[in-house]
Amino acid sequence: MQRLLPPPEIAPSRLHQAMRYAVLGGGKRVRPLLAFAAGEISQADAERVALAGAAVELIHAYSLVHDDLPCMDDDVLRRGKPTCHVEYDEATALLVGDALQSLAFQVITDHKLCDDAAVQLEMTKLLAIASGSRGMAGGQAIDLASVGKELTVPELEFMHIHKTGAIIRAAALLGLKCGTALSAAEQAQVDHFARTIGLAFQVVDDVLDVDASTEALGKTAGKDAQHGKPTYVSALGVSRARAFAEELRVEAMRALEGFGERAQRLRQLADFIVLRKS
Repeated sequence: MQRLLPPPEIAPSRLHQAMRYAVLGGGKRVRPLLAFAAGEISQADAERVALAGAAVELIHAYSLVHDDLPCMDDDVLRRGKPTCHVEYDEATALLVGDALQSLAFQVITDHKLCDDAAVQLEMTKLLAIASGSRGMAGGQAIDLASVGKELTVPELEFMHIHKTGAIIRAAALLGLKCGTALSAAEQAQVDHFARTIGLAFQVVDDVLDVDASTEALGKTAGKDAQHGKPTYVSALGVSRARAFAEELRVEAMRALEGFGERAQRLRQLADFIVLRKS
């Protein structure tokens, strides 16, 4: 990420400084880790996976910058420091998100990520769909439209399959596609794992918003309830939401059967995602 982001001394220096502020020095990097872990299944080259994972993380970082803006969630804390629009200003934060999204696609098209050009084109399309109205942006639109409403669990799943799950799924599939081609059935197994663990990630996020402190989270705790957002906790309660996350973890593990040691990192990440405390 240090290497791919524009140096802060290059004009427009303030924008480049803000881009680096938004991306570097914080975050769990779960999405790139998923790319690396899935890449182990297909014996992918680590440098190729690093580039694919960086592209996904740039998309994620842009989404956080925009999500924190006053017109969205209006938050002042992210990754334990002031949000981008607080540290800089709203206009700069908007441009940071735009520039990070563009840089993600530059990264994924500037470098050779796999041996088949047609597969790399498919990877670019996968990231575009995961980022757009049929993925993350669409999920965010549903989220904003749902404030003050009660959603059923299937409605929550539909929203978060798009908002959170689409980029998590893309991370795993991009890492997988950097390596040796797998059978359609094997790709479907990894896809199912990623979809399931993506939902689990959101369920745990909803629980932690209630259970964890602002200091532990690095972002404002309790903001979902304050903003009247429907969550798995509001739909199920804390105890049932925790149980649901565990059910999803078991289902995700089941999807990896047959991969043996090649899927060990994915299993460890599934544990981390569901059992984490922040």
